[in-house]
This record gives sequence, C-alpha cells and structure tokens, in this order.
Amino acid sequence: MDSQISDKLAVLIDADNAQPAIVEGLLAEIAKYGTANVKRIYGDWTSTKLRGWKEHLLDHSIQPIQQFGYTTGKNATDSAMIIDAMDLLYTERFDGFCIVSSDSDFTKLAARIREAGLMVYGFGEKKTPDPFVAACDKFIYTEVLRSDVEEETDRSFKQMSTNELKQDTKLVNLTRSAIEASSDESGWAHLGQVGSYIAKQSPEFDPRNYGYQKLGELVKAIKLFEVEERSTGQGQSKAIYIKDGRK
Repeated sequence: MDSQISDKLAVLIDADNAQPAIVEGLLAEIAKYGTANVKRIYGDWTSTKLRGWKEHLLDHSIQPIQQFGYTTGKNATDSAMIIDAMDLLYTERFDGFCIVSSDSDFTKLAARIREAGLMVYGFGEKKTPDPFVAACDKFIYTEVLRSDVEEETDRSFKQMSTNELKQDTKLVNLTRSAIEASSDESGWAHLGQVGSYIAKQSPEFDPRNYGYQKLGELVKAIKLFEVEERSTGQGQSKAIYIKDGRK
C-alpha cells in the first residue's frame, strides 16, 4: 500500500460461485489492497457441496453465514450477501469491498458501492459476465489464484508468446493508449502511470492473465515498445519507463 494506513476492506464470498482452492491466493491478493477487517462467506452449510470450504474457514478466520435454499431456482445466497453488503456500507467503516463471485447478480451492488465513493475489487472465474467485471474498479480472475491447477489441465493463463501478444489487438491498443495518455513530450511514460491508466480503462486487466507476473515483463514480451530503466538516485532503486516503438 502507498499510504501508511491500510484500507479497511469487507470481503464477501459467494460459496456457491467460488472454489475453495482459491482461498490462500485470494487472501494474499486482497492483502495487496488493504486489510480484510470483515471476512464472510455465504451458502447453505447443511449441504455437502460446501464441504471443501469448511476445511478453510477456521484456518483463515472466515465467518460462515448460513442461508437456506428455501426455493428451488432462486439464489437466496445472493440476496443475503447483497443485504449484508448494504448494511456494512451504511456503517461507513470501510474503504472498499471485495466481492468474490462469478455471478452477474452482483453488478448493481458493485455499481452502488462505487457510487458511494468506495473501491470495489471483484474476484471471479473467466466466465464472469462482462457487466459485473465492468462494474468493479478492479477485477481479478480467480484462475490465477488457484493452488490446485495442473499445467496440462488448464491453459487459460499460460504464458503467451510474442507473436500471440502482438496479435492481441485489444492488449496492444490498450497499452499504446495508456502510454500516449501518460507520456511526456519525448514520448516516454512511467510504467506505474501506464498501469494505473490501464486499470481504469480495463478493470479485468492483469499481466497474469497473459502468463506474466509483472506489467514490465509483459510489455517487454510484446516487443512493440521500448523499455528503459532509470536510476531514481535512491540507492539501487530503478524506475521503468516505456515508449511506443513506432515513435
């Protein structure tokens, strides 16, 4: 965190639409954005379907919220999460919310929380509907957080080659636009500012979606941009600047 005081976050997990294999990666990811002051997970805990989650609740201090499925075809879990989220929002004790689900039913909730001036971090599978993704400030695909994925069984986020990256028009155009918006008169832009611009334009953007851990690694791999490391004058610290290779 850039600030000395960590943001207070409320973490709400839809157990029906999230896999227990993400829990460690999820909490580690959330720690990058603030402190999880509230951690709640919603579902019908009398059901054997949630057995995998039960093993993790005590270890990670996640509070289970029981919600019986009274009617077939109706998702009572979503309603309970939304009501709790609004109650927590009105306490004005939080700086942001983490909504963990791949369900589009949380689209309006995310938009409402953002209207109140709070950050919304969404976490869901690649199948998550676009409206929910767009309603969040940042959206992380949970496939990159899973601890049980075999390389040969899931190729959704394997490292893409330079040719594949160059052919991804959305990625290339997004990066070029971010550099243009963040650059100085010479065309060079600080990597951090480029990353901030991309995040505002595309909440789901994450270098890990392309198989790279850092934005700098991804930009270098595309090989359409110039990359330069500059000394900041503070010991061994260096800043990364990038420039559109066409200029």
